[in-house]
Amino acid sequence: MVDVFIGFGSNQGDSMRICRGALEEIGRHPLVRVTRVSSFYRTKPVGPVRQDWFVNGVVRCGTSLSPEELYALTSGIERVFGRRREVPWGPRTLDLDILSYGEVSVDLSWLKIPHPRLHERLFVLVPLVEIASDWVHPERKVSAKQLLDALRDEDHDQQVEPMEAP
Repeated sequence: MVDVFIGFGSNQGDSMRICRGALEEIGRHPLVRVTRVSSFYRTKPVGPVRQDWFVNGVVRCGTSLSPEELYALTSGIERVFGRRREVPWGPRTLDLDILSYGEVSVDLSWLKIPHPRLHERLFVLVPLVEIASDWVHPERKVSAKQLLDALRDEDHDQQVEPMEAP
C-alpha cells in the first residue's frame, strides 16, 4: 500500500455534507483505506474568480491503486457530486486533488503529483500539518510543517479558519 494524501473542498451546495460524502466514497473503494482525516476548515477562495468561501481538508489513505487509477477514482467521485469544470478556478461542488502519492512524482499533461501548488496554499498545508506534520515533500525535501511556516512568513491574503472534525 502506498501512502497518499488527497485534498478535498467544496463551496457549492451543502459543502459539509458533500465533503463527508466524498470521504465515504473514497473509503468504499476496496483498494483504498482511509487512515486519517483532518478537521474541516472554512477557507477564503484563492484566484481571480469571486465566489463563496470553501470547506477544505485533507485525507490520508493507503492504496494499491496506481496514480492514474486514483485520479480516475477521484474524478469519478467529483462527477457523482455534480462537479463541472466550466470556469477555471471557479466555484465547485467538489474538488479532490491528489496532493502526494508516496515518494512518486508524476508529470503528465492531465496529472501532476505532488500537486504543483500545494506549497502555496494554506488551505492545503494547515490540514496536512494537522494530520502529518512530518510528511516530507518528495521534490522539495522539506516537511509539511516547514512548508507551512515558510508560507505563513510571506505576505499573503489567504485565510483558513477551523470548523469542526469530520
